[in-house]
Amino acid sequence: MTTSTVTAPAAGETPKPATAPDPARLRRRRRLAQWGFVAPAVVFMLLFFGYPLVRNVVMSFQEYTPKTFFTGEAPFNGTDNWADVFQDALFGKALWHTLVFTAGSLLGQFCIGLALAVFFSRRFPLNGVLRSLILLPWLVPMVVSGMVWRRILDQDTGVLNSFLDTLGLGGHTPWLTDPQTALLSVILVNIWIGIPFNMVILYGGLQEIPKELYEAASLDGASAWRAFRSVTLPMLRPVITVVLVLGFMSTVKILDLILALTDGGPADATQTLGTLTYQNSFVQLDFGAGAVVGNVLILISAVFAVFYLRANRTEGK
Repeated sequence: MTTSTVTAPAAGETPKPATAPDPARLRRRRRLAQWGFVAPAVVFMLLFFGYPLVRNVVMSFQEYTPKTFFTGEAPFNGTDNWADVFQDALFGKALWHTLVFTAGSLLGQFCIGLALAVFFSRRFPLNGVLRSLILLPWLVPMVVSGMVWRRILDQDTGVLNSFLDTLGLGGHTPWLTDPQTALLSVILVNIWIGIPFNMVILYGGLQEIPKELYEAASLDGASAWRAFRSVTLPMLRPVITVVLVLGFMSTVKILDLILALTDGGPADATQTLGTLTYQNSFVQLDFGAGAVVGNVLILISAVFAVFYLRANRTEGK
């Protein structure tokens, strides 16, 4: 068994105080630890978001053709790509279709989603089962949904026209082949797909509203509609902002659904900025023009992203 001895200070000798840690060194260590946690996310963003974004901007000022993949030569041509795109009548038509498609989809998805969220906020038998079934359109891949709806809306063999013919309501409507109805048909299909997302987010927001507010409104004699306007909508405002902004950013760039339904036709009636980017880049192989349209989409999304951040900051104050 070993014993340890502690040397006591000699008589009259003052013990040395323990050295305090250097505050500057502690701050440096804390800062390094913070950067250590942030660095992986920064590297990921730079590699998978920053580089493609910069590359797309540079490509919009280059003569980038299939020949470039073999020679590596992509000479700069100034603003020629931008001028060609903006002078093309199809760009203006695609921009208008994008605005109509996005606005119509958001309006329909939000209104129906909010109505369903309010409906399911009340307890009744099979509530959970019905909510689960409504989620199915959201879970199915968009290309699959587009192909199914293309069969449903077929003018000659579609289920919808057959059903309308049975009811004596015509049954020969060219839903996807007539320029007058094609865009509306695509909007309705996209509304069907986006309803579950809106319903789920708004339903979660409704669950966070204190029930006491509705009880107080009822005691004041407020009707159901007045309670909805004075209690539900103001309390849901932050959630509504999130739903609309995220819905916009996902809707404005939709490509696969339109390609599956109409491929941008007929007669470019459903051509949007997303499909125009695809057509320029991978059909006409004009990658510079495709990059220009892609940059316009990025700019539009960035504007609404800034709006979303500012709205969140305002709500937090």
